[in-house]
Amino acid sequence: MKDSAFRLAPLGAEHDRGSFHCGDEALDRYFRTQATRDIRRRIANCFVAVEITTGVVAGYYTIAAASIPFVDLPQEEAKRLPRYPTLPAVRIGRLAIEQKSQGCGLGGALLVDAARRSLQSPPAVYTLLVDAKNDQAVAFYQKFGFRTLASQPRALFLPLATAEKAWNQQFRR
Repeated sequence: MKDSAFRLAPLGAEHDRGSFHCGDEALDRYFRTQATRDIRRRIANCFVAVEITTGVVAGYYTIAAASIPFVDLPQEEAKRLPRYPTLPAVRIGRLAIEQKSQGCGLGGALLVDAARRSLQSPPAVYTLLVDAKNDQAVAFYQKFGFRTLASQPRALFLPLATAEKAWNQQFRR
């Protein structure tokens, strides 16, 4: 699947979840058993990357409304913002790539899609927020410009204005 093309779509009944294996049992189990319930209950939305030629789900992520405490922002970020107690955010709750598709850049494509969807949403959102599971996940998100919150080293954020600027520069080339 390394040279495959993917389409991104909201998770639907037509997507086979049973054969998805990313190497983390908790992420696999969530996708197979909980994602649809969270969508129905309006707790989270789930989006999938589907291999165009086979229809196989190669990755997914979830997003949900969240907030970020103002006091948790690094000082250089906070000084440019109004002093509200919390700022609106979109939390990437889960992000997983099927084992056969790992290493092909699909995780980064899913992050770009999450940022794009967040920028286009009607409610104003300041940042993407993610809770990394381990140090490897922290390094993955930092590669895309996410920065850690002061009080939680595995909680990272990426201001959407920063994501939009990087996205625009990337696609102008």
